[in-house]
Amino acid sequence: MQSQYELLIKKCQLRHKPDHRFDIAIAQGRILEISENIPSTADIELDARGNLVTESFVNAHLHLCKVYTLEMMDEEAMKEYQGSDMGKAMTAIELAAKVKEEYDETWILKNVRRAMILAAKYGCTHTRALADVDTKAKLEGVKALLRAREEFRDFMDIQVVAFAQDGIIRETGAAELLRAAMDLGADVVGGIPWIEYTQADIEEHVKVIFDIAEEFDKPVSMLVDDAGDPGLRSLETMAVETIQRGWQGRSLAHHARAMALYPLPYFQKVAALMKKAQMGVVCDPHTGPLHARVRELLEEGVLVCLGMDDISDAYYPYGRNNLLEVAFLVSHLLWMTTREDMETLYDMITTKAAQAIGLQDFCLKVGSPANLVVLSEPNVLEALRNHEPPTYVIRHGKLLDQEKVQAIGKP
Repeated sequence: MQSQYELLIKKCQLRHKPDHRFDIAIAQGRILEISENIPSTADIELDARGNLVTESFVNAHLHLCKVYTLEMMDEEAMKEYQGSDMGKAMTAIELAAKVKEEYDETWILKNVRRAMILAAKYGCTHTRALADVDTKAKLEGVKALLRAREEFRDFMDIQVVAFAQDGIIRETGAAELLRAAMDLGADVVGGIPWIEYTQADIEEHVKVIFDIAEEFDKPVSMLVDDAGDPGLRSLETMAVETIQRGWQGRSLAHHARAMALYPLPYFQKVAALMKKAQMGVVCDPHTGPLHARVRELLEEGVLVCLGMDDISDAYYPYGRNNLLEVAFLVSHLLWMTTREDMETLYDMITTKAAQAIGLQDFCLKVGSPANLVVLSEPNVLEALRNHEPPTYVIRHGKLLDQEKVQAIGKP
């Protein structure tokens, strides 16, 4: 007899429903039924054993072309970037750029595979991944990430960001390289306007990024105000441009570390602009001493999520592509340690991160795409405490075969 469903997960603990256990039935990539008892059969049946089942994890910010490059360089860039006032963040970027003189698609791809195998292990099914595009990196990082996107397409979704890491105005030829990267198939146009020398150049950088986004009809991601200078206005400039271009919901800010130093009236102005622009921000408090004002942004109703940011590169020595580990670290750094705080943090690595990178209907409900993790813990507190790999990972309704993922790139 033919099974009614392709996948059935039994005895699931769902968030905010501690006194009940549910079954989740999946077919054709979607959740078709959630009930306390589904007697039907399925091609594959999994036993959650009363543990937590949630949406899978989403990494809204990862410099994927740079993973595992720390061993190729000294630690001077990291020292400058992580100084207490972040006053030398631009110097850090200039120092870190040296590694790109050695960029080659072949070795970058090997590192990328290593990072994405970890993503699969830790239940991260969707990643917005940045690849530097400039006169040193050229298109080597983009090519490596595009190849990885294809190699891993049956196991996870990778959004490739063509990222003008060294600027647009100060880096002659960067805009042309960005367009070339979009022609190759990159998914997102990425900028870093604050790195330019003048406010006029910052504004021109933002305009160029949006010009390219309009030309290719693609979303925008930009690293903004990422230094210890409250006078930086690239976040504000980006929000205004988003509104003027009608790019609401397709524009994402990253870092905004100078926000920690904004005067309160200016912070409230920028928060209001971000809401009008429907623009979220990815915060990565574990990779730098300053960070966006997460609590205040949440109070203002601004979309906030978390990202991994870096894995063993010039800016951060650690990282396992484990979003539960990121949320665990952020819980300490932001003193978000109440049960309510933990639930908020969990949203910031699942549903809020998905919303930030434009994923539609990313939630655990009937009719939604089945992107799920079955954890080995019964609640969010224990999940954050242990940040262990999920027992099972489901992506687009299919059980992830970790052995097949591990085999990618092997001879």
